[in-house]
This record gives sequence, structure tokens and C-alpha cells, in this order.
Amino acid sequence: MIHGRFQPFHNGHLEYLRGAAERSDEVFVGITNPDPARIKPEPSDPLRHLPESNPYSYAERLLMIKGAAGDLGLDPARVHVIPFPVNEPELWPAYVPAGVTQYLRLFSEWGGTKLERLREAGYEVVVLDEGAEKELSGADVRAAIRAGGDWESLVPPGVARVLRSLDLVPVI
Repeated sequence: MIHGRFQPFHNGHLEYLRGAAERSDEVFVGITNPDPARIKPEPSDPLRHLPESNPYSYAERLLMIKGAAGDLGLDPARVHVIPFPVNEPELWPAYVPAGVTQYLRLFSEWGGTKLERLREAGYEVVVLDEGAEKELSGADVRAAIRAGGDWESLVPPGVARVLRSLDLVPVI
């Protein structure tokens, strides 16, 4: 399982998905902050709860993930998109199948917080790209979209199609 806010799903997330898919028969993709009314502040990532950091709905992000998985050529039957209330570990058993391996990319203090929570909950955790530096963030993509910049090179083609088809980016 991989997880993230995917606000929006970008090329860094695509590598995350690819890494998990190469190691698993099935991949669960957990969308964090699925319910805007339940988003909580996180001391290790102080901007993640702000409305401007979460412009896309759960359904919009689900469609982005499906588009990106298609770009990787993944069989849709192998990819399961689920809500993942990362701030509420007590709810995880309601969404995440038992025995799922959690894949993480550690780029920040927030990644360390997630690693601790997942291990405390009893999940096997595999760190992908250990020691790598984060090259792209959702904030970068959102800034490019707002500025009318080249956001399309920052997201998989399937995600760009979804964003355009749902009129979620300005037409220039």
C-alpha cells in the first residue's frame, strides 16, 4: 500500500506507485485527508491541513490515481483506491486489509511520523528510495497551476487529462 494526499497526484507519486507495484501483486492506494471535515493539523507537517493545501476532493484524486495507474500500464484489477485517514490510526482497520505491506518514501519529519504510526499499528513497512531527496511536491504543482506555468510536465499524462476534463485547471 502507498498513501498520500495526492493534491494533485504528480510524477513523484508515480514513482512511488511504480515502486510498490513492482513489489506487489496488488497495490492499495490510500488517499489521506479523504474527508475535509476530519482533517487535523500535524506538528511534523504544519501546512498539510490548510484548505489551500487540499483543493481536490477524494473523488477527483481517485480519478487522478486511476489515470496515473493507466499510464504505468497497470491492470485496473491490481490497483485499489481507498480512503486512508492517516491522522486516525484507530480507523485504519475499517479501510486497510490485514497484512498489507505499507510502502513509504521518507523525505521529511512527516515521513518519520507516518513510519512510527504504521509500525506501531503492526504493519510491515518498506521504505522505498531510502536516502533520496524529494524532487517535487504537490505545492510545486499547485503553484505552477495557479501561475499558469508548465504544470503538465509535473504530472502524469493521465492526471493532466483528468484535471482538464474536470475543469480543475485554468484554460490559458
